[in-house]
Amino acid sequence: MRNLFRFIIAYHFQILFIVLEAISISLLLNHNDFQKARFISFTHSITGRVYKKVNNITRYLALKKINDKLAEENTKLKNILQRTYRADELFFFSEHDTIYHQHYFYTSAKVINQTVNKQHNFLTLDKGSDAGIIPEMGVVSNGGVIGIVVSVSKRFSTVISLLNSDFRVSAKLAKNNYFGSLHWDGKDYRSVKLNEIPYHIDVTVGDTVVTSGYSAILPEGIIIGTVRNSEVKGGNFYEIDVDLSIDFKSLVYVKVISNLRREEQTELEEVINE
Repeated sequence: MRNLFRFIIAYHFQILFIVLEAISISLLLNHNDFQKARFISFTHSITGRVYKKVNNITRYLALKKINDKLAEENTKLKNILQRTYRADELFFFSEHDTIYHQHYFYTSAKVINQTVNKQHNFLTLDKGSDAGIIPEMGVVSNGGVIGIVVSVSKRFSTVISLLNSDFRVSAKLAKNNYFGSLHWDGKDYRSVKLNEIPYHIDVTVGDTVVTSGYSAILPEGIIIGTVRNSEVKGGNFYEIDVDLSIDFKSLVYVKVISNLRREEQTELEEVINE
């Protein structure tokens, strides 16, 4: 209490000034309708701006939850033909591909780490064996091919990226189904090379390049990119530059693919190759 009295005595002029100002403003507003209206309008404007800022911050903080929900809903929409789930389909949602007659399971995952500027680039996903992910599962996004799972732990998995000089995938021109081998040359993260397309085939700038389906990992028809240019090399084959349909630097959510028929296919092919 003594300290309060000391404070009042020390600053009594300032306190008196504030009190008089408050009384003056109160009298002015109570006896002047125009000034009162202007003051109310001003306070409402300030309050509205504050509420808008608070609302924007709240919405921003909720973006992660919204994105997670959208990724989950997107996965379910992609598997639109599947309506029932078995007990062992807790994480993967199934889709029967009526176009290419194959059966796949999909699950969504988030990219939590990746590189794009090395010769051997990898990604890390926030799901692992606890979510049913195993090595040699394909990874795609809504925009195109991402890579293949190479190792897993309980809660994480690593993916060899399409932007890895050791990565090869069978791809084809969508317009005529001629296929070749697609790889990254380690230069531009926005483009890859497609080789082994015969030189007598019509190749046009803008042609769509998709997966051929000649593996038990990636389904047929997943977009990779579009032809930027081509030239004949090695006498009988094109070397084609393909602009990727996906920007790896903005990659956030992906889908991991499990092929139910993979084991049957690989076992049969191994018998033939022995």
